[in-house]
Formats: sequence, C-alpha cells, structure tokens
Amino acid sequence: MKAEIEPHSFFKSLFSAAVSAADPEHVIRDFLPEKPKGRTVVIGAGKGSAQMAAAFEKAWDGPLEGLVVTRYGYGARCEKIEIIEAAHPFPDEAGLVASRRIFQMVQGLGEDDLVVALISGGGSALLPSPPEGMTLADEIAVNEALLASGAPISAMNTVRKHLSTIKGGRLAMAAHPAKVVSLIVSDIPGDNPAFVASGPTVPDAASRQDALGIVENYRLNLPESAMKHLESAAADAPSPHDALFVKNSNLVIASAARSLEAAADEARRHGLQAVILSDAIEGEAREVAGVHAAIAREIATRGRPFAKPVVLLSGGETTVTIREKGGKGGRNSEFLLAFALAIDGVAGIHAFAADTDGIDGSQDNAGAFADFTTARRMREAGLDPKAVLARNDAWTAFNAIGDLFVPGPTGTNVNDLRAILIV
Repeated sequence: MKAEIEPHSFFKSLFSAAVSAADPEHVIRDFLPEKPKGRTVVIGAGKGSAQMAAAFEKAWDGPLEGLVVTRYGYGARCEKIEIIEAAHPFPDEAGLVASRRIFQMVQGLGEDDLVVALISGGGSALLPSPPEGMTLADEIAVNEALLASGAPISAMNTVRKHLSTIKGGRLAMAAHPAKVVSLIVSDIPGDNPAFVASGPTVPDAASRQDALGIVENYRLNLPESAMKHLESAAADAPSPHDALFVKNSNLVIASAARSLEAAADEARRHGLQAVILSDAIEGEAREVAGVHAAIAREIATRGRPFAKPVVLLSGGETTVTIREKGGKGGRNSEFLLAFALAIDGVAGIHAFAADTDGIDGSQDNAGAFADFTTARRMREAGLDPKAVLARNDAWTAFNAIGDLFVPGPTGTNVNDLRAILIV
C-alpha cells in the first residue's frame, strides 16, 4: 500500500472510476448501429437517458429526431432530441404525457426506418402507461406497494410490465416493421435487458401468472383495478419469440460488472489488493450488510480469507422492506447503518455504499460513509442506531454525524457500488 489512505477521499475515487466506466459519452460510440435508408428515431427513458441522448447526438453522423424522458433534475442539453423530465420513483402526469408521445413517435414507421432506444434504470416509473380500467393514481399505488415490499427488482418489473401498455416489449411492437436497436445501461443484477426499465423494447418470457404469484408471495396490496387487469388475458405481454422482434437487437453498453472492474483498477492504483465479491448481489439490505460485515471482521481480526490491507467490492441491488413509514433513506444508507452496527468497535474497517445514479432513495444523497466508530458517534449525537434502523431512518442518522455522500446526478445508472476497506 502506498502512503496512508484517507478513506473518504479513497472511496470517492472508486466511485468516480465506476461512474466514468459507465459514462455514456465514453462508451456509446462502440455500440452505434448501422445507418438506415430511412429515418432515425431516438427514444428513451431512465435516469441516464438524457446523457445517453446527448452522447448519441454527438456520435451520430446523420439526421435524427427523438424524445427521451428522464428524472427531474437529470436533463442534458440536446440539439435534436427533446428531453422531458418527469417524476421518479413515483410516476406523474409529465411521465404519462411523455409515454404517450414516445409511443406515438414510433408508430407508422417503415421497414427502412431505425428506432434507437436509450434505456436505463428508472425508466419504469418514468414511463407510466396504465391499461384500460386503470388510472395514473392506480399505477402510483402499484409502485408504492412494490417499493415497500422488499421484492427484488426483477420481480417488481415482472408485475409492472403486466400492468402497462408500453412495457414488456410493447413499445418495440408498436415500432414494427422498423428495426429497433436498444442501447441499455443496466442497473439489473445479471444484466437481463428485459428487466431494465421493465423492458419497453425488450420482451421476456415471464407471464402474468408469474406476476400473480409475485403479488401473492409478497402479499402486495394492489388496487382492485390492477388485480382485475392481472387476472384477465388483456395483461398478457408479448412473447420474446414473436417474429416481430427477430431483427431487433439489445446491447448492454454499461453494467455493474464493468464499473466494478474500473473501481478495482483504481484501488490497485492506490497500491491495494481489490476483491470483487459479486456484481449481482440481491436481498434485504440489512441482511446483506450482516454478511459483508462478517467477512470484514474475519479479515480484520484473523487475516482470512484475504490479507489486509484489502478492498472488498460488490454491486447489485439490495431491497428494503419498509417497517415503519416516515423514515428517510434508501437501500445504501440502510446497508451501511446495519453494517456499522455489526462492526462497531472493530478497528480498521471502513465502508462506503452509494447508488451510481447519484440518488439513494428519496433524499439528495447517493449513499454514505461508515466505519468502526460510526455507531458510537451516532450515540454521542443523541441517536440510538438500532432504533433508527428499526424505523428505516438511516438518512437521519448519517446526516447527524456528517457522513452522507452527495455527488449529485451522475448521468448514468449501473446500480449500487459497495466498498469495504480493511487496513
């Protein structure tokens, strides 16, 4: 290891490396489709879609037109592609208007035309399009139930695509006979393109019976209109084997795996051993924290399974089951609070967790920093960290000790970066 490392600065350098590896401007040129004889129509949705649109415009040598929707505050300057901002994580009227306009934009195209779909995480909420019998309020209620359930993102998106007229490949179906090339920044463990933003241009094999099973398994309290739709054949989504999709292509241009490799390279540049545990970790945030903490303690106290100093890296998307309404925070701050409690007083352990899109939950932070003194410092600030964790209020605790990480919107979204430094 080189000169003594300051943990916060070090973690910030890992985050910057991970985000840079997923920056659309750095990667999109390698995935440009062949120019069509006809029109090029660019559409998109997600927290990174505006930056993807700006990067595509810069790289594309030819005429184009288009419209993408992104989260409020995540816009970018484009010359030919219109950017609309809408609400996330809960849909709003602006998103509903954007969905309708995007759907209309791809209709009536010919087989010589090209649709380029710029898809990134967050697109599910940004493309509300309730089926007949459901309202926008119903779709918001569905999202609220899903986000509070603790279900993994793949399960949530299986339900969402069966309660939509645009998700689950329906947008690509509307574009037929034009060719659809989807350029995807994946925030999904395993990088299945059909699960990113609930796959508006990418169908998958999950059925409405699968969606009903998820509703039952997670005891989801959905609006009556949503349940009525799920129980009808009208909810059936397009099959990935349909001939309409044969000439389309789906390209993952950035992912957690590539960003973790970049973070590992940055750690090695600092003279540290870097170990990637997984790029596809799922599960309850506090339980995942317990496993990470057990590994960190083993290294700190016994020097196994890795010798210190070492950095442990992981990606993926944990979940949080809301136990008490009113708490502030997201999965990364909840992970870190549980982690801090589990390594309380074990010297030499430092940790960081943040969402690569720049926002963790509903506050303005991407995540936070923690170490073996975190729980003690929270108690000194007048907070009981165990009680705070019980009420899903991790943001309040990290804010009280000044350990929130607030980088602002990053322009990409390859899910969470967790880094644990043991020295």
